[in-house]
Amino acid sequence: MTDHDKMIEKWKKDAAFMAEYDALEEEFALLDELLKARASAGMTQEDVARVMKTKAPAIARIESGGGSKHHSPSVETLRKYAKAVGCRLKINLEPI
Repeated sequence: MTDHDKMIEKWKKDAAFMAEYDALEEEFALLDELLKARASAGMTQEDVARVMKTKAPAIARIESGGGSKHHSPSVETLRKYAKAVGCRLKINLEPI
């Protein structure tokens, strides 16, 4: 186990940390999906930017998220990103 893994395990014992971590679950899932789709398409951020007619830093911002204190991409931006990497955007709501 790496030092980083040990640090995360220690933090996960802290209820306040876990509450914040859990609050970001959906965002982490979205970011993971974006990265997996781009990797599956064999594309770089530059490639996606070129298809979307934007610049690589804009793609980096989309893929890095930033939590609730930063701007989230619009549904239209996510739709364009999905199309650029050869996917279609699908959004669903699940009962809790």
